[in-house]
Amino acid sequence: MYDIMLRIAGTANDSIVDGPGIRFTIFTQGCPHNCAGCHNPQTHRFDGGTLVAIDSILEQIFGNPLLDGVTFSGGEPFCQAEALYYMGLEIKKHGLNIITYTGFTFEYLIEHSDSKNFYKELLSVCDYIVDGRFEIDKKDYTLKFKGSSNQRIIDCKRSLAENAAIETEL
Repeated sequence: MYDIMLRIAGTANDSIVDGPGIRFTIFTQGCPHNCAGCHNPQTHRFDGGTLVAIDSILEQIFGNPLLDGVTFSGGEPFCQAEALYYMGLEIKKHGLNIITYTGFTFEYLIEHSDSKNFYKELLSVCDYIVDGRFEIDKKDYTLKFKGSSNQRIIDCKRSLAENAAIETEL
């Protein structure tokens, strides 16, 4: 299908904490945010992790009939937006939903989107994003699918249609 590589820190074949239902989670490698108290600090280095073909990850995803969706986590997924966009196209063809965790805000991604970084394209295949940097002083274990109270769950389809961040619950 695609001859595209993705640098990952790892995957989880059946996560129940990275969004609703049973999810395949891809932990991308590389993150510019370096949030204090980050849950995945091993994903920060851009030269770490492993390069893998997106086709091999897609085979793993489609080999699990129990999945409700796929989560792109990190690291920072939008640092590899092109590869994830192409993965997202295939994932959507199979009827799975996509949630992406990002330290960027929806507004930042829209404002800084251009023909080279694939921000808008990746947003277009996501059902939801959880946006905003993790802030340790706002950490809250009671939040569903968020680490700190400043983070938002954004409905991507509605937000792109209305050109404004539309918050929702999962």
